[in-house]
This record gives sequence, C-alpha cells and structure tokens, in this order.
Amino acid sequence: MSFGQGGPQSQWDPWKPQSQQPQPQQQPQPWNSGESGSTPDWAALAEASEARTKRRRLLFVGGGALATVAIAGAVAVAVVSAGGSDQASDGPSSQLPSAADIPSASATNPSFAPTSAPPPLDPKDFVSSAKKDKAPLGPDQLFPGTQLTMGETVYKKGPTADTRTCGSAAQGTLPKVLDTNECTRLIRVTYTQGDTAVTVGVAVFDEEAQAAKAKKDADKKSIVRSLSGGGVKSFCTGAVCRSTTNSYGRYAYFTVAGFPGGKDVTEKSTEVFRAGDDLAEFSFQQIRRRGEAQASAAAQG
Repeated sequence: MSFGQGGPQSQWDPWKPQSQQPQPQQQPQPWNSGESGSTPDWAALAEASEARTKRRRLLFVGGGALATVAIAGAVAVAVVSAGGSDQASDGPSSQLPSAADIPSASATNPSFAPTSAPPPLDPKDFVSSAKKDKAPLGPDQLFPGTQLTMGETVYKKGPTADTRTCGSAAQGTLPKVLDTNECTRLIRVTYTQGDTAVTVGVAVFDEEAQAAKAKKDADKKSIVRSLSGGGVKSFCTGAVCRSTTNSYGRYAYFTVAGFPGGKDVTEKSTEVFRAGDDLAEFSFQQIRRRGEAQASAAAQG
C-alpha cells in the first residue's frame, strides 16, 4: 500500500515571512506488532523543531546584514557621484598639488591702473609767448587804479604812456638793446611818494628768449626814460638816479627813481631805493597775475 502526494508543495522563501517552511515528510512508522499503546518519541521531535527554528533565525539575521551592506554601498556611491568630477584620490599625499600650483589669494584681487590728476597749467607759459598771451594789455591792465600800496607805503599813480617805438622811450644804451631784440611795445607809468618819483617801463617782446636776451644785454647805462607831467615835475633828466632791470616771460621791466628838481641820488637815499624796488616787485607781480588769470581761464574752459 503506497501513499500518493497531495496538492502542490508550498515554496519556502526565507525572505518572505508569510511563507511556510516545508515540513519533512514523515515516513509511516511501523507499529510494533504485538505492542499496543506505543507513543511517538516526543523528545526527538522537540529537538528537530528547535534546530529548524535556529536555522530560520540565522537566515533572517544574515539577510538583514546583507541588506545593510547593500544600503551602505548605495549611499557611498551616491556621495561619490554627488561630487561630480571632484573624486577623492586613493593615492598617497605626495600626489596632491604643490603650493606653487595653488593660486594665491592675491591673484584674485582686482588691480587698478595708477591714476593721477593732470598737472596744473603753468601761468608762466601764458606770458612767455605772444601766441598764448592774448589777454588785453595796456597801462590800465598792468597798473590799474589810482594808487598802490606796498607794505605800509602808499604810492600815488601819475602819468602813463604806451608806445610802439620802444627806443624813443629809453635813453643811454637801452634803445639799442630794445631795438636789437625786437621790442614791440613799451608801457610806462610814474608813481610818487613824498619827494620821490619812480617811472617803471615794461618792454614787450614776442618770445621769452628775446626778453631774457634784452635783460642780459642791458648795462648800467641802459635806462628807461622818466615820465613826468600831470603834476609830476621832471626828474632824472640830468641828475644821478637809481635804475633796475629784470625780466619775466616775454616781458622785460625797468625802473628809474630819483628826486624831482634835479637832486642827485646817493647811497643814503633809502627812500629812492625802496621806491624802485617796490615798483619792480609790483611789475613782476602784475605780469605773473596776468599769466595766472589766463591759465585759470584755460583750465575752466
């Protein structure tokens, strides 16, 4: 008598908790003939059941470990992939870039070309050539007003003159000096203070070099002709007087100072020396101011 198999056997999968572990087929136990009331070996059956339980537990624990390793591997791949091209190197530290290959912080700092303000215009340039010296020119422009004050001394303005024939307003060796260097104009003005009179003459040239040459060529006998009239008596026509010579830009300026009435100037005539020096200084200042005014106008324009 044989035993046929029943329905299909269930498949046991250790990863599926609901699956059933197949029970071992028990061979029919022969019954001891002649012995009645015999029972199964319960101790053997208990040991077999415990062994199956332990084996299933190990399979579940092992499967969990494999799943953990798989998840950790996936995370590691995700971290490396997230870094793009910046992959970590397994090489030794000697393969890292050297300090020379790493750009310094200063390399990223912006650089600016040095800048500087344009140089100021030189006022002397505007009174050194007739091509640039275009401001109005005459006795009233160089010597404005009716008087001038130098320090504590006040000088009263007297007669003025403006001539295109420079030699006619000079005496001694000065006419030749002015004509040789091509003087184009000679402006004169007389100032008085007390019993002292001084005439200043400003000779105009086209270029600075001509004025400088006139100053160099002048000597002790190169004297501007004194200018009298308008209440100022004649002076320095036959008496000893004191004279000065200088230049700035395209202008040469001369002074002659003395006493009206024919009195000679001596070394003790300090007021005459002071008057000559004051008018020479004022002439220089006026010529320089002329250049400053034109330089300022050019800078603003």
